[in-house]
Amino acid sequence: MTEGMSLTGLRERLVAEVLQTSGIGDERIAAALRDVPRHLFLPHLPPEDAYLDDAIVTKRDADGQPISSSSQPAIMAIMLDQLTLAPGQRVLEIGAGTGYNAALMRHLVGPSGTVVSVDIDADLVGQAREHLASAGYPDVTVVAADGADGYPAGAPYDRVIATVGVSDLAPAWLDQAGPGARIVVPLDVRGSQLAVAFGRSGSGRHWVSRSIAPCGFMRMRGSLAGPERTVVLQPGLSVMLPDGLTLADGNEVDGAALAAFMAEPPAGFGTGVRTSSVQVFWGLGLWLATRDSRSCGVTEEVAAGDAPGRLDQAPLGGAGMAATAGIVDSGGIAVLTADDMVP
Repeated sequence: MTEGMSLTGLRERLVAEVLQTSGIGDERIAAALRDVPRHLFLPHLPPEDAYLDDAIVTKRDADGQPISSSSQPAIMAIMLDQLTLAPGQRVLEIGAGTGYNAALMRHLVGPSGTVVSVDIDADLVGQAREHLASAGYPDVTVVAADGADGYPAGAPYDRVIATVGVSDLAPAWLDQAGPGARIVVPLDVRGSQLAVAFGRSGSGRHWVSRSIAPCGFMRMRGSLAGPERTVVLQPGLSVMLPDGLTLADGNEVDGAALAAFMAEPPAGFGTGVRTSSVQVFWGLGLWLATRDSRSCGVTEEVAAGDAPGRLDQAPLGGAGMAATAGIVDSGGIAVLTADDMVP
């Protein structure tokens, strides 16, 4: 543990960072972050790492790609603020992860409320149940199932939240949402994600956006999985193709050729533009997603102590991860780098 800092001190530091990063002012969410012990949901980490404002990968697939994590607390706080939880509400969560977000929501809806969390991986469900019990929230219901089907046994719900990127709202979520319900999801627009809070229209026949915020989540798996595919170029370095393995020029992606392109000395072209990472990813990134069929995302993970990787000048990075936007076709790949980003 950090010398001279107790668990209470670590939580207070995290709350201060989250409030500054997220800009939210809801004291109930701040209290939940103070009271729910995140380190019990990440028992493999030392507490000083569990209380950083970082996303933490907790499961990978056979290719080494992350498929589950404990999300960045600041983004969790933003989405909880969008969800407008109140005591006594019934909540459906799609994507249990470690169980930490479910615990925060259980704290917010209180003993008279109900939280149901659904995850496609049975092993993650078992771990989430253990974490929730150890943290004092054994009454959260965690179900192993395809989240696209929701959980009809617990319906109707006052609030529905997805903690995985989705390309659409599942019909089951709409059917299981009550009359005054709100639904918050990371909506994927060809690789660019926005947390969108949906509410019913005045007539009640349509769902309309109430608020949006930039976010970044792993994509949903199962029957509601989107078309995006990830191509591993080398250990830790991957390209996300939003429309699948067929490139915009009609050719199938060649991972070996892309890896060779990325290994070549880069040809740099300066823009002279100073901007922030938020503007890059949720400004330029969204523009590319809607305007250029060649758009892609490039991500690299670098272990602590290793030399900087290919994306050492990427506009977004932290906790051993770097990411950037790009365009790709059979003839090559171009990625956005930065000498320095405006805070």
